[in-house]
Amino acid sequence: MHPPGPSGHDPTEQGRTKDGPPVSTTDRTSGQAADHAAALRAAGLRVTGPRLATLEVVERRPHADAETVAHAVRERLGTVSRQAVYDVLHALTDAELLRRVLVDGRRSRYELHRHDNHHHLVCRRCGRLEDVPCAVGAAPCLIPHDDLGFDVEVADVVYRGLCSACRERG
Repeated sequence: MHPPGPSGHDPTEQGRTKDGPPVSTTDRTSGQAADHAAALRAAGLRVTGPRLATLEVVERRPHADAETVAHAVRERLGTVSRQAVYDVLHALTDAELLRRVLVDGRRSRYELHRHDNHHHLVCRRCGRLEDVPCAVGAAPCLIPHDDLGFDVEVADVVYRGLCSACRERG
């Protein structure tokens, strides 16, 4: 998808933000963009091109790493720095609009945060990452034997192993 062309709206109406130009609702026609814009507002965040593009990219490419997201956002918007996209990823994760999945301690992958208490399977050879439902159903699904006084709210579970394709290859 190419970045939207001039829409004829006055860019001074909404002002500029540190992570990108303002966004007019006339620039986006899909209900998806409206949903993302509403989610941003509900989280107390301004609606900007980089934020909308990041949410759209992550929705279309679940489990993408930050570099993949940054590349796709730059393809959509043109000139946006890698650091700006990383800042947006962090802001959206902090606002719980995105969920960061730590795969191997070095690389994070991102998905829309749906608050549905699912876990992940990751192939230790090819890196394939898949969602799996929680075995228990309710969060937190795992409780430590001694919670040390913590009120445990969530347990992030990543199952590691070999996917069927890697097992077949030997």
